[in-house]
Amino acid sequence: MKEKEIKNISKFLSLILRHAPETIHLQLDPNGWANVNELIQKCNEKGHQLDFDLLEEVVETNDKKRFAFNDDLTKIRANQGHSIEVDLNLNESKPNDFLYHGTVEKFLDAIKKEGLQKMSRQHVHLSKDIETAVKVGSRRGNPIILKINAPKMVANGFKFYLSENKVWLTDAVPSEYIEF
Repeated sequence: MKEKEIKNISKFLSLILRHAPETIHLQLDPNGWANVNELIQKCNEKGHQLDFDLLEEVVETNDKKRFAFNDDLTKIRANQGHSIEVDLNLNESKPNDFLYHGTVEKFLDAIKKEGLQKMSRQHVHLSKDIETAVKVGSRRGNPIILKINAPKMVANGFKFYLSENKVWLTDAVPSEYIEF
């Protein structure tokens, strides 16, 4: 399977499992899980050729580890990034170090005024390292990296969660905790 085809399937799965399961008439449970067999069947019905081996390859090779199977490989879900309401059963976790967020210049004025907002997603996404933040920011142009004073936020009562694929999540980051 070509890398481009894997990427296209990954993008389609992101749409289905994070934003619009109704696109293929798929029902997610309250925790965001989809039945693997149903997902494969409904993808194929909509013209997106998928079988279990290919699905497993997408999950295992996705560079951002966006998807996860349950223990017996009968269910799949996105690890984070949902715009639909799901309960990922995340446990609160406390970052000990600064975290980072990649963005682009056109958003800086709003961020300085309002901080980082979750917008249409369930959480603000933060990275533990600058390299990851650069990759995220680069998707929209020349990246600008913001440094987040996570320890100070924790000390002031803000909650953080660490997703299965090691993305730090929080509800918002007020601008006073951001180094521009």
